[in-house]
Amino acid sequence: MNHLAHAWLAGGDDGLRLGGMMGDFVRGRPDSALPAGVAAGIRLHRAVDTHTDAHPQVLAAKALLPAPYRRYAGILLDMWFDHCLARDFARWSGQPLEAFSQALLALLRRHDALLPPALRRFRGYMEARGLPAGYADPAVLGEALEGIGQRLSRANPLATALPVLQELERPLQVHFEAFLPELRTFAQDWIGRHARDGGGAAA
Repeated sequence: MNHLAHAWLAGGDDGLRLGGMMGDFVRGRPDSALPAGVAAGIRLHRAVDTHTDAHPQVLAAKALLPAPYRRYAGILLDMWFDHCLARDFARWSGQPLEAFSQALLALLRRHDALLPPALRRFRGYMEARGLPAGYADPAVLGEALEGIGQRLSRANPLATALPVLQELERPLQVHFEAFLPELRTFAQDWIGRHARDGGGAAA
């Protein structure tokens, strides 16, 4: 899952949500100086990624992608599923997408000192393109995929992947609809078991 999903799955706790955003930008053990709730959010992010990668619905969705896109199915489905969530965010979350997106950006600004440098730079990209709300727009999604493709070290087809994903929209939506409620339950259970052991919101 991508940034919107990780922030949403963290629930209403600012520390978990901030850690969820930091998860892609932190390697190894979270810094011991981080607030406990933020460190828990990083661990939640990693648990969600591990659960997602092994989930039967996700594996079935990956199998739909033709070569050479299947090699990059993890990236493509992370982005596409964020698009699906953004497109129907009010149904899944009960709140407007734009309000959630603005609150998330405000959270990142408020805790700027805690952000890894790469996330601080990515926040600027988010602000410039209206993310994560912008992921609801296929054009923004296509631009993001092209940007990821340019940053990868080897030649890849990400810049031409959007039409492939759109052609598979209906079967991918079936897998997404089956997967997301189960993933939300997984995240809620994880929070109940682990996150509160380490504390709550960020300072």
